[in-house]
Amino acid sequence: YCSYGMRFNMWLNSDYEEPYNSFGNGSAMRVSAAGFFAETLDEARQLARASAEVTHNHPEGIKGAESVATGIYLALSGVGKTAIAASLAEYWNLNFSLNEIRSDYEFDETCQGTVPQAIVAFLESTDFEDAIRNAVSLGGDSDTLAAITGSIAGAYYGIPDDMILRAFQYLDEYLSSKIEFY
Repeated sequence: YCSYGMRFNMWLNSDYEEPYNSFGNGSAMRVSAAGFFAETLDEARQLARASAEVTHNHPEGIKGAESVATGIYLALSGVGKTAIAASLAEYWNLNFSLNEIRSDYEFDETCQGTVPQAIVAFLESTDFEDAIRNAVSLGGDSDTLAAITGSIAGAYYGIPDDMILRAFQYLDEYLSSKIEFY
């Protein structure tokens, strides 16, 4: 019983083929491949922009995608959290803690209201699971927060095999038949 965001659904089911100037967090949620497959930081950012511009061509939508791809690329490159934070602070104000915002944080489907919080959830974490728990603890659009946080945390920490196998058990037969383990 899940679907895409309202604006994406409207776009998908219309005859309109141009981007719709979105700054929603979908551009940041779907961008992880750009960070994982790029061979340079510049390429990660270019791929992120290309993936966002299809639908999320608003500057904030592009910024969301670029910043997440940047975080992933840097994490995979072995860069420490301090350097990752400094690089991502060029995109967003990250001068807050989760404890400071948790009580007032509400559902927000924009890049501006999701990506910085997801980044801080990663920066405050001690391992992959802690990063996901940090993201979910904020509430709001928690599945998207966790997806964005998890993409950076997965690149930085790796994902424990037992968590991958456990998640696999929740998939229905159709989806589980489509996945290969390496």
